[in-house]
Parts: sequence; C-alpha cells; structure tokens
Amino acid sequence: MSQDDRKNRVTVDIYGQAYTIVGPESNSHMRHVASYVDEKMREISVHNPSLDVQRLAVLTAVNAVHEYMKIREDAEKLEQELQQKRTE
Repeated sequence: MSQDDRKNRVTVDIYGQAYTIVGPESNSHMRHVASYVDEKMREISVHNPSLDVQRLAVLTAVNAVHEYMKIREDAEKLEQELQQKRTE
C-alpha cells in the first residue's frame, strides 16, 4: 500500500452528532475541519434558531463554499498581480 492509499479514520462530533471521517489527511486536520463545521453550524443556529438540522447543514455548506470561492477569487487576483509584476 502506497502512502497515497493510506486512509486515516477519526470520529468527530458535529452539532451533537458523531461522525466517522476517513481520509488521507492527518487526524488533527480532520478534527480541525469538523470543529470549524461545528462552530459555523452553531453560529448560524444562534441567528436562526427555528432551522431544522438539515436546513442548518445546507446553509452552513452554502456559507462555507461562499467563503472558499471568495478566497479562491482573491488568490487568483493576487496571482494575476504577481504575474504582472514579474513581466514589468
């Protein structure tokens, strides 16, 4: 089995539910991701206490993807600026 084929397994708690996450990343990384999701779900829940768990999870996913896309756009802009500086 190669290094890339190895999978780590960790059980995490997200919004009061236990989930087993399997992946090539370290256990600490997967715990950190789960903690971030749990934190975001709790933040959204405070502002929207009537949401059921399914809607809360979808809204959390939408917010996380929005954050990701903004960061990606910013990184692309920075990369373009860097390329322009290199050609000057």
